[in-house]
Amino acid sequence: MGSYRVAVIVGSNHSASINRKLAQALVRLGGETLEFEWIRIDDLPLYSLDLEGSRPPEVTRFTDQMKAVDAVLVVTPEHNRSLPAVLKNAIDWGSKPAPDNVWRGKPAAITGTSPGAIGTALVQQHLRQILGILGAHVMGGEVYISFKPDLIAEDDTVTNESTRVFLETFMGQFATFVRKLAAP
Repeated sequence: MGSYRVAVIVGSNHSASINRKLAQALVRLGGETLEFEWIRIDDLPLYSLDLEGSRPPEVTRFTDQMKAVDAVLVVTPEHNRSLPAVLKNAIDWGSKPAPDNVWRGKPAAITGTSPGAIGTALVQQHLRQILGILGAHVMGGEVYISFKPDLIAEDDTVTNESTRVFLETFMGQFATFVRKLAAP
């Protein structure tokens, strides 16, 4: 069956990010066919056309890492009903210049968590639209997690049984989605 390399992008630069905690739990639930690679985005300079010609080394590292993976898992908070600036900045760098768009053709799954009742519903909708326009194959289905302080243990296990089963199912569906769409 083989293994597929999956970029894990956390759309937060908060040192105690609950979305990073969720991402760690998802990686733990990821199964054997997905090999996860954490992609750093918080060190990317603010996108500017002025920097495109002589790309900063952080941007080159980011785009090289993204080109090397088969798929993307984005775990993000919601800021003002949309994307956090750090995530939008990474998306912009990855899409420029257009012929080198790292998002095109990549299977992608989106999720996130927040303390609110609707999780990250609106940012996920916005992110689906952006990644779709850039040519990513965004997996259907919605995974909104309302974060509670005891939801994920120190060892990254999900403590709520129904949430754990739900997230295992999500990761199994993502593995199947990647297997069907990732370039051989």
